[in-house]
Formats: sequence, structure tokens, C-alpha cells
Amino acid sequence: MEKEKRIEEIVNILKQELQKFERPAITIIAREKRDPFRVLISTILSLRTKDKTTISASKKLFAIADSPKKILKLKRKEIEKLIYPVGFYHRKAEQILKISEILTADYNGKVPDKINDLLGLPGVGRKTANLVLNEGFGKIAICVDTHVHRISNRLNLVKTSEPEETEFALQKILPKKHWIVFNTLLVTLGQNICTPVSPKCSHCPIEKYCPKIGVNKHR
Repeated sequence: MEKEKRIEEIVNILKQELQKFERPAITIIAREKRDPFRVLISTILSLRTKDKTTISASKKLFAIADSPKKILKLKRKEIEKLIYPVGFYHRKAEQILKISEILTADYNGKVPDKINDLLGLPGVGRKTANLVLNEGFGKIAICVDTHVHRISNRLNLVKTSEPEETEFALQKILPKKHWIVFNTLLVTLGQNICTPVSPKCSHCPIEKYCPKIGVNKHR
């Protein structure tokens, strides 16, 4: 099957079939209030942290401080207490403070909407920057995390070894109309069905499109 047609069918099926699953944490937070600062900080909190913990920590923090100016009124220990038990909460509290300082000093308290500016912030890599552009600003970008990287390779859409390679490879084959939604769909699929180890292929709505590249064992 032609790759472009295959991608269209995969995206359309996932849009329909994944509605029964809860969306990823950042998507949920962004849908509640499309605020680039909330998306940025929640994404920082989400790294190596389960979605349920990310949502809880984000809500606790934003109830007290939901802007750079308000964050800077808190001490690091106070932030740590609010975001605990997210992974690496000591380091993330420090990053949140530094980000708030930079946004206040250099961007008039606003999150920048250019990827190079975002990449200059502490703790922000391409995944985080693209997710902020997607969910915070509604800008077209492809956010590639471990799920998107893994599943794109399993589907044989790309042949890459690192998420950054996958981002640029997908830019060449994925229609721009799917760039924003692609992350949400594949993260949802990866969290619930296409898991890293022993994926639930018998429950996968797009199994017939998947050559299972790199999959040694599945259910």
C-alpha cells in the first residue's frame, strides 16, 4: 500500500478507536486551559513521571502559582513540596524557578512561541518545545517522544535510532494536517496497547498495517 494512503488510514482509525482511552496528561491539561506556561511546566513535570502523578502535581502547583511572576514568589522547597512525588522533583523545582526567571527577564513573563527560544530554556529539549508549540500555541510541529519514536519504527514509517531523527523523518512523510494530532494518537496507543515490551497486538486497531518491526514477543 502506498505510504501516504497507509498513513491516512492509520490516523483515521486511531482517531476513532482510541476515544475510549484517556488522553495523555499534557493534552488533558492543555484542554482545560490552553496556556503555554501551564503546558511548558506540566511537560517539565511529566518527564519520567506517570500521567496521573503529573496531572495531580500540576494542579497543586497551578492552584498556588500559574505564572512566572507567581512562581518567583515561592521558594524552591515550597515548589518541591507542591510537585512531589514527580520524578527528579528537586531538579525540576530548580528548573521551574530558572525558567520563570528567564521568562520574566527576557520575555516579559510570556512563553516564547519560537522553537529556538524554547530550546534555550533549562530542561527543554525538542520534545518539550514541540509539545508547547502544539498544545500551548496550536502551532504545527511534530512532537516525538519514546512512544512516537517506537511506534513509528514498528509501523515501518521510519527507520531511525533516536527520537530527533524520527521527528525529521516524519516531517518528510507525514502530511502537515496530522502533525499536531500524531503525538496524542501514538502516545495514547503506546500507553495502552503498543507497549514497549510485549505489546497487545491482538487488541490493536491498526494491526493489519503494522509489520511489527523489532517486536519479538506480543500478545
